[in-house]
This record gives sequence, structure tokens and C-alpha cells, in this order.
Amino acid sequence: MARGKVQMRRIENPVHRQVTFCKRRMGLLKKAKELSVLCDADIGVIVLSPHGKIYELATNGNMEGLIERYKSNLPEAQVERTEQNIPMVIQQDVLFLRREVDLLQNSLRYMYGEKDINHMNLGELQSLESNLEVWVNNIRSTKMQLMSREIEMLKNKEGILKAANDILQERVLLAINSCIL
Repeated sequence: MARGKVQMRRIENPVHRQVTFCKRRMGLLKKAKELSVLCDADIGVIVLSPHGKIYELATNGNMEGLIERYKSNLPEAQVERTEQNIPMVIQQDVLFLRREVDLLQNSLRYMYGEKDINHMNLGELQSLESNLEVWVNNIRSTKMQLMSREIEMLKNKEGILKAANDILQERVLLAINSCIL
């Protein structure tokens, strides 16, 4: 006899819910053990029951060891490890770039009116001015490139339209000649 599809929603009857929890928990732990044996994988499973009981399975060691391995493989832990191995010169470059980013972010805040420009010192104003000049030059060059591409596309379109016009004029002349004859 085949099973019907189980609808995934909370079981309202508490007795049925507890029975299902026990069966599914045991099935989950059994599958985890099988995966560990078949694939030689270290697996840790923690299940918290609705009544607050903790069920755990740790293959090839203990749960604390697995959790420590998990934490050490998180991206944040890897970033910390790599930062410890970075030479002093690179750390100084990173510090310089962070200061530069902070300065640029402050400049943007001043530009967008989030901060009052009257509170900027002379160095910040000069930096903001030079950044604005660079940005304006970049915007102008990008605008010129876009306009050049647009002009080129329009010239191509003009050539296509002229060719189509010539063909249509020939057809009109042929139609006129055939009507006259």
C-alpha cells in the first residue's frame, strides 16, 4: 500500500504531534548516521523538542569539537585568520584606503546635504573640490562616449534608410513606367 502525500503543516493534535516528532527524529538521526558511514562525513545534529529536551548526534567525535570546526570555517573566522597573516605594509595600505573611503563617504554626505558644509576644514574642502573635478571629468568623458555611440548608430540608421528610400524610388519608377506602357 502506497503512502499518500503528507501535507506540511503543524499537526494540531498534541499526541499525534509527539508521536510524529519521535518517529521523524529517529529517522533523521538514522539518516545522519548512514550519511556519516557511507560518505565518511563528520555530522552533528541538534534537535530541540517542543518540551525543551535536547537530542544530539555527533559522529566521529563530540559535538563541541564539531561546533569548533564549524566556527573556524565560517567566513568571518577566515577573514580574521587572514588578517593576522597580512604583513605590516599591507595593513598600512588597508588603513590608508579605509581613511580614503571615510573621506570620500564624508564628501558624498556633504554633497548630498546630509552634513553641513560649513563644518568642513580647509583640507576636506580641497579634497572635495578635487574629487568633484575628477567626477565631472569622468562624467563628461562618459557622456561624450555615449553621444559618439549614439551618433554612430544614427549614421548607420541613416544609411539603411537611404538605401531603403533608393529601393522604394526604383519601385515607384518601375510602377510608373509599367503604367505608362
